[in-house]
Amino acid sequence: RVYAVEYTDMAKHAQRVMEANHVSDVVMVLQGAVEDIELPDLQDYQTQDNNDSSTTTTTTSTKNTQVVDIIVSEWMGYFLLRESMLDSLIVARERFLKRSGLMFPSHTTMFVCPIRDEDERKSQTQEYTHAMQDWWEFAETTQSVYGVDMSVLERDFEREQKEYYLLSSRWADLPPHALLSEACPIKTLDMATCTLQDAKGLELAPFSFRVDAQHHSGPISGMAGWFTADFKSRTDDDNGGPRVENPTTLSTSPLHGHTHWGQQVFSFLTSIPLIRGEVTTLEGTIEAMRQAESARLYNCRIRYSSTRTRVSDQTVLRKGEPIEHVYQIP
Repeated sequence: RVYAVEYTDMAKHAQRVMEANHVSDVVMVLQGAVEDIELPDLQDYQTQDNNDSSTTTTTTSTKNTQVVDIIVSEWMGYFLLRESMLDSLIVARERFLKRSGLMFPSHTTMFVCPIRDEDERKSQTQEYTHAMQDWWEFAETTQSVYGVDMSVLERDFEREQKEYYLLSSRWADLPPHALLSEACPIKTLDMATCTLQDAKGLELAPFSFRVDAQHHSGPISGMAGWFTADFKSRTDDDNGGPRVENPTTLSTSPLHGHTHWGQQVFSFLTSIPLIRGEVTTLEGTIEAMRQAESARLYNCRIRYSSTRTRVSDQTVLRKGEPIEHVYQIP
């Protein structure tokens, strides 16, 4: 038996497809939120138990709510967590998965890496500049023609434009040569054991990158984030789960070609130059938290500083001041 759970009316189309392909006796489409649905076979079993004895009903229904051998779900969003669908998956696991059951994907990992994407960074800056120029022209015209002073709104307008153009991550399909270092893992989730607290965001995670100008042309335009999803055996202790003989990995890295997830790019407001004969070290922390206005969306705080070191004698030439930005992941 396969249970296909779908919240929207797409479930009706899925049911028609199952019937047209003569597998509706195997695939049962259930429309509703996974937090609310009940597995029909399980309901029948519990009803039958109720007719036997109340004591047996309590023991057996508690034991047998977890009857599923494997849960397969494409819950991943941009930079893994966006859309907050992991919550529902965890609820499904706790309600229905056997103690020895498998989760596919079984493990997921988030990565960040410094990148060179200067054309797009400059384009975002130009769009922000044009938006402000339009505002100044509007405010001047409104003042001169109608005698209305709009300057009281300028600070709020500027903040909104800055958040939209400069402090919002953007989807990108980066080429491999955009990467300036080895990627750094910042969060790993074991889908068999992760919690609702884990799904709320990314706790403060450190990163450190060493970018040698001899091997990479600059500047450092910002950072990119992506994820991998593993399909492999369980790694938690004493689970009794079956061994996955042919494990595989889905990667959304620029090194592994196009996916619809792409990468999320966090452009720096000012790029960091790379100078021949020097190594630039980029160090800092990253964290992500759900937006108060929408649990499906996240804000990402990145703190970083850079240090330039001469390769020939390891002399520190410049140590930059710490910089902090909060980006929206729209």
